[in-house]
Amino acid sequence: MNWPAIAFDWNQIRAFLATAEEGSLSAAARVLGQTQPTLSRQVTGLEEALGVVLFERGPRTMRLTQAGHEVLAHVRAMGDAAMKVSLAASGQSQDVEGSVSVTATELFASMYLPPILCELREIAPKLSVNVITSNDVRDLTRREADISIRHARPEQPDLIGRLVHETSARLYASRDYLDRHGRPASLEEAADLSMIGFDTAGSLVPFLQGMGLPVTENNVRATTESGHMLIALIRAGLGASFLTQDAASQFDDLEVVLPDMDAPVVPVWLVTHRELRTSRRIRIVFDHLAETLSGMLGDGR
Repeated sequence: MNWPAIAFDWNQIRAFLATAEEGSLSAAARVLGQTQPTLSRQVTGLEEALGVVLFERGPRTMRLTQAGHEVLAHVRAMGDAAMKVSLAASGQSQDVEGSVSVTATELFASMYLPPILCELREIAPKLSVNVITSNDVRDLTRREADISIRHARPEQPDLIGRLVHETSARLYASRDYLDRHGRPASLEEAADLSMIGFDTAGSLVPFLQGMGLPVTENNVRATTESGHMLIALIRAGLGASFLTQDAASQFDDLEVVLPDMDAPVVPVWLVTHRELRTSRRIRIVFDHLAETLSGMLGDGR
């Protein structure tokens, strides 16, 4: 190892990486919990140590130079390595105190997690749980969450998962809407159904067409990124949309549209990082979630 060649420190690397990824010194300072002048000095120190200009500085943004882009590729690898060190260290902790972060969709988290966390409080009263509601799949390898409840098998080699349940998704509408509109008996008769999109119309229509429904974006009368709002719009009679049977079963006024249509399988996976699985506090939460979710979802509660 040529130690004299390493003339910078990790704080400078961390400052540079955060600034490059966040796009400005002010944004990087917020995520790192530092002041902007401190961060600026660290970035400048790295430039002086390397003998290159890493950023073109504007009034509100920091644009990477060509040298900055070349350095960034190596720095990201260093950031990933530092993250693995953090994971390894926290994974060896056998302390049942501390915080565990769990991420799930807004709808799933609000429907199932509150009673589970109340039970967990009795099991491990010194643990605190941070529930992150997001429809995005959080990156567990970058410690955006400790445990994720998601609807897809984890593919990354550093992640481990447990399949806790399988449900299916069907097209639902309110009974009132179907009384007014009529109940289609075939895919062709469903061509003029009003649809409610989850996220965007552009993501719903290809999915519906893949299911054999002859619809276009003109059928989509509303969209939302909120699971609760999606159900509220369906129940209000605005149109039909896909829901899991677990979610729809909570509402007596919802009815399956085209019950003979194929129902896609929707798995529920519990996922964590392989090294964090050896942490006692992560293991307690992971195992409790796995056991209680299997029971709650399996018996339809």
